[in-house]
Amino acid sequence: MLPVLIHLTFESLWSQLLLYAVALGVVGFIAFNGWRGTQGAVTAKGSRAEVKLADRVQRALLYGGGGAALAWFGLMYALPASAFPGGKGEGIPVHTYGVLLATGFFCAASVAARLAREEWRKLEWVDGKGFVDTEGPRRREQVLDLGFWVLVGGLVGSRVLFIIVNWKDYAKDLGSIFSLGGGLVFYGGLIGAAGAAYAFARVNGMDFLRLADLAIPTVSLGQALGRLGCFSAGCCWGGPAGSHAPLAVRFPGAGMARDLFGRLTGTGSTAYSSQATDARYVIEATGEVVHQAAPGAVRISEWVTQHGTTLPVHPTQLFESMGQTLLFVGLLYLRRYRRFHGQIFSLWLMAYAVLRSTVELFRGDAERGTLHGLLAGSAPSLAQWVPLEAWYNISTSQFISLCMFTFGATLMYQRTRRLGGEAGLGPTPSPA
Repeated sequence: MLPVLIHLTFESLWSQLLLYAVALGVVGFIAFNGWRGTQGAVTAKGSRAEVKLADRVQRALLYGGGGAALAWFGLMYALPASAFPGGKGEGIPVHTYGVLLATGFFCAASVAARLAREEWRKLEWVDGKGFVDTEGPRRREQVLDLGFWVLVGGLVGSRVLFIIVNWKDYAKDLGSIFSLGGGLVFYGGLIGAAGAAYAFARVNGMDFLRLADLAIPTVSLGQALGRLGCFSAGCCWGGPAGSHAPLAVRFPGAGMARDLFGRLTGTGSTAYSSQATDARYVIEATGEVVHQAAPGAVRISEWVTQHGTTLPVHPTQLFESMGQTLLFVGLLYLRRYRRFHGQIFSLWLMAYAVLRSTVELFRGDAERGTLHGLLAGSAPSLAQWVPLEAWYNISTSQFISLCMFTFGATLMYQRTRRLGGEAGLGPTPSPA
């Protein structure tokens, strides 16, 4: 539970020069990767033509331009106006969530690229070099390129779903849709990333289901690390677990959250901010939440304000992180036994749907979107029949999980039936 690892400030001249050097190095590295990853046009024989210098320069400038734009925004945010025109001097708070999310994405992309090289390995005899893998390295580079489009699609999708779930708040100020603040939703990111991957596969002549089989386990790897980031930031938290629950955790407020060096950061957990405004009541010993004062119950907002931390809650982030780790390991093992393209993909769809729906039963953040919240905004008279704490008050994620499980099961059935038909194992026609 460490929302901010360290807050970097750039007041001295040497620190400002160092930041400029780092920004320049990052832009150069991005441009170099664009140069290095350039591929020649596909010839009529299906091979790659020699890469032209103009193509390398064009790709390097495109990548470098994107990196320069990101560096410009970063410098403007971090540096004071005396060191950068229009600078805000906010420094760079290194959030644990961001570090773990980026680490998860990097690990997932790296593993997927390695699996792609093995998946499409094609050894051909080349004079003077012997047997050379002519297909694997190209597919590896394609999957690394795919990582960029998946990142963009994932960010857009996760943001769009967050806005849809919280439309009641955004409808009051449509301009806030384009603000930098706000949250992200994993399922929205998954849908957006899947759409980007499908389009990329079509453009590059790749079998989408074959690509999905090797890439989907790495999603679990990235999410396993990402949920640890959620735990550090105190988002996606669980419901009250009771004061004697052995696995319960408490997330700090701004007055208690510290960085790696023990300094107060002034940035509390998201869970604390939410519970500090929660007008409901809770029976501390059992964790039961009620809407009216009752014997032994205390108002949630008063309890957290007095203690400086949240109530003891279920560590749902750790539950899902462990589940995703098991999914990653298990599906990598099952890849060697797959019988058709799409088998690992459909297994993941069904397994994660069950995992996520189960974890949702222990979640306590009503902000994620629930049936109660939907009815409260559109049909208040019906909302009373679906209490916030009721087991049948399904969340948006549980509804998507149900749809995803159905899609995965249907895909599995169709592909298995097709495989049986191709092997002559289809159903025997009944006699006339």
